[in-house]
Amino acid sequence: MKPFKLTLILAVLVAGQACRKSGTKALEKGDYYNAVVQSVEKLRKDTDNDKAAAVLPTAYKYASEDLLNNISRAKSANQQFRYERVVESYQRLNALHDMIEQCVPCRRLVTPQSYFAEAQQSKDIAAGERYDAAEELLRKGTIPAAREAYNNYEFLQSYAPNYKDVNIRIEEALNAGSFHVVVEQPKLNSRLFNYSHEYFQSRIDEFLRTNKRLNKFIRFYDPAEAKQVKLKPDHVVRLEFLDFVVGETNVQTDRYEVTSKDSVKVGTTKVNGKNQDVYGKVKARITKSRKVVRSRGVMLLEIYDFRSNKTLLKEELPGEFTWVNEWASYNGDERALNKEELMLTQRREELPPAPQQLFIEFCKPIYDQFTSRVKRFYDKY
Repeated sequence: MKPFKLTLILAVLVAGQACRKSGTKALEKGDYYNAVVQSVEKLRKDTDNDKAAAVLPTAYKYASEDLLNNISRAKSANQQFRYERVVESYQRLNALHDMIEQCVPCRRLVTPQSYFAEAQQSKDIAAGERYDAAEELLRKGTIPAAREAYNNYEFLQSYAPNYKDVNIRIEEALNAGSFHVVVEQPKLNSRLFNYSHEYFQSRIDEFLRTNKRLNKFIRFYDPAEAKQVKLKPDHVVRLEFLDFVVGETNVQTDRYEVTSKDSVKVGTTKVNGKNQDVYGKVKARITKSRKVVRSRGVMLLEIYDFRSNKTLLKEELPGEFTWVNEWASYNGDERALNKEELMLTQRREELPPAPQQLFIEFCKPIYDQFTSRVKRFYDKY
């Protein structure tokens, strides 16, 4: 390809790219707002960009007209929260104003108009619309309406955080839209395992501390807190150990004889007056012991409606912990043992964990089931 043709093609590609960045394409498509944005960006980088300079005045004129028309239509519309649309359009007009004011070459081409006072007035009206709608919903006194009211207050906070008493009302709506759930500590009729029982209780307390709100509209309480605030809960979670066995022990002993896999040196003998090694397989008698200590229990999980006393969920949560100790001894030649058997002979019989610890261990899987099941149950609320 000749150098002149290559240069011409590159020039066309560069010009086309500059055309797109200058806002020409956006202007042709009727996207006047973005045509202004692209023109301003181009003129900031290149004050002599003729394409952007040509686009900016026309794009700003049409963008302003469109946004002012949107404002007029929104004000006359019979539509809830119409002034939020008005605010949005005024904010876009002010954004164009600020962009152009901060670009010296742009200010030579366009004199932007600001609408800050109009935007603030419209924001006050929009806030009143949203606040009044939330108040009306809250007065209905139902959980779904209170949740919708909460969402309205939350949206209002996003653009008018200090409007009236919105910060107080949003908490009231959250409270009215929540399910209030008391989680009782598990019952256990055994003094022997009081310490271990306290461990489980502390895990429940930890769960309540870290999950006071399982999600936005589920609020958990322990019984003491519920009593303090004189709560009439929606639900109660009841836990009770139905049955448990701690330290069920079984010891199994096996005795058997083993022979070495390969021949090993077992002695020496004289052949023609010379010492010669003698090889053969050796044997040993192994006594192998295995002690298994099992602990298990079942907890009842019940969730019921406090007002109607209707059971909403009833499940049994099983837990088990097995402690194993293996060891061995032998008589005979050590070389008859394989690696695993030799390792077992180096172990000794051990005492199992204390009953309190065994109780704690079988409670761990029960606690895991409790948390996952409760979370899954309240996902639908």
